[in-house]
Amino acid sequence: MKSFATLLLGAMALIFLVSFALQDEYPWLQYVRAASEGGMVGALADWFAVTALFKHPMGLKIPHTAIIPRRKDAIGASLGDFVESNFLSEDVVRGKLATVGVAESVGGWLAKPANADRVAAEGAAAIRGAMRILDDDAVQDVIESLVRKHLLDPPWGPPVGRMAARIFEDGHHHRLVDLLVDRAAEWVADNYDAVTHMVSDRAPGWVPSFVDGLVGDKVYTEMYNFVLAVQADPDHEVRQSMDNYLKGLAEDLQHDPKVIAQAENIKHQVLDDPRVHDLAARTWLTIKTALLDAVDDPDSELWIKFTAAIRDFGRRLADDVELAAKVNGFIGDGAGYLVRTYRHDIAAVISETVERWDAEETSSKIELQVGKDLQFIRINGTIVGALAGLVIFTIAHLVFG
Repeated sequence: MKSFATLLLGAMALIFLVSFALQDEYPWLQYVRAASEGGMVGALADWFAVTALFKHPMGLKIPHTAIIPRRKDAIGASLGDFVESNFLSEDVVRGKLATVGVAESVGGWLAKPANADRVAAEGAAAIRGAMRILDDDAVQDVIESLVRKHLLDPPWGPPVGRMAARIFEDGHHHRLVDLLVDRAAEWVADNYDAVTHMVSDRAPGWVPSFVDGLVGDKVYTEMYNFVLAVQADPDHEVRQSMDNYLKGLAEDLQHDPKVIAQAENIKHQVLDDPRVHDLAARTWLTIKTALLDAVDDPDSELWIKFTAAIRDFGRRLADDVELAAKVNGFIGDGAGYLVRTYRHDIAAVISETVERWDAEETSSKIELQVGKDLQFIRINGTIVGALAGLVIFTIAHLVFG
C-alpha cells in the first residue's frame, strides 16, 4: 500500500511535467496540469502527516514530527493514569463484575474441551484429593435427584406430542413415508413369485392350478399398481390417512389422558427405580475411577473422561444460580480488596511496560497494526487534491479568463 500510494504520487508528477510542457500547444492540458498539481500537493501533504506520526520525514528533525516514538513514555504514563482513574475504582470494578457474571463465564470457559484439558493438567493432584474426600453416597444421591428431576418427573407424553405435532405439521415425516413406499414398491417388484405362491397356497384344493396362477398374477398386478399409485401421488388417500393418524397420535399424546398414561407407563418400564439408582451409582463410580486413574496418565482414554467431568462442573457453575451468586460474591470481595490496596501498582504496570518498549519498534508495530488505512489517507489525499486543483483552476479560469 505504501508503494501504491508513492506510485500514485509519481504518476501525478509525471502527468504534471507532460501537461506543463505541452499546455501552450494544447490549452486543454492546463486543466490536466492543475489537477495533477493539486494531486501532488495533496499527496505530499498527507505523506508528511502520516509519516510525522511515526518518524521524522526524510530524516529531518522537523518540530512536532515522530510523535509516537518521541512521546512514547508520556503516552504510557497518561494511559496508566487513565486506567487507574477510570477503571481501577472499587465501585467501578464491583459494578462491572456484577454485570459480567464471572462465575457463569468461568463455567462456560471450563465447559470447553481445550480449557478443561488445561485445568485438568494443572490441578490433577488437587482433584485426586477431592475425589477421595467426597462422600460417594452423597454424590450418587445428587446425580439420582438430577435424573429424576429432569428426566423422570416431567411427563413424556405432552412434550413428545408437541415435538411430533411440529414435525408432522411441517411435513418433515414425508421423506420417511416416501422411503417406506419406495421400499415397498421395490419389494413387490422383486417378489412376484412370493406373492403368487402366497395366493396359490391359500386357494382351495379343488381350484385348478391354472386358475391359481391367473388369480395370483391378478393379485400381484393389482398390488403392484396400487403401490405405484401411492408412490406417484403425493396426495394419495393412503398418504393422507397416514398423516391423519400421525397427527391424531400427536394430539392424543398432548391431551388424551389414556394415551399420556400409556406413555408414562412405557417410561417407567424403561427407567424404573432400581435402574435409576444403578445409573447414578455407575455414573459416579465411573467418573471417580476415571479421574483418579487419568491424573497418572495424561494420554489415556480416562484422561478424556476426566476433562468431561470438569466440563460438567463448568456447566453446573453456569446454570446453578445460587452457586454462581456465592462465587460472584467472593470474587467481588476479593477484587474490591485488590483494587483498594494495589490500584496504583496495577496501573504502574502499564506505564513501566511502555517505558521498556523500544521507540522505533513500538512505532513500527503500531503502524503495521493500523495497516492500510494510513496509506488510504495518502491515496485519498492525492485524489481529493487533484479534484480540488481542477475545481480551483476551473473557477479561476471562468472568473478571470
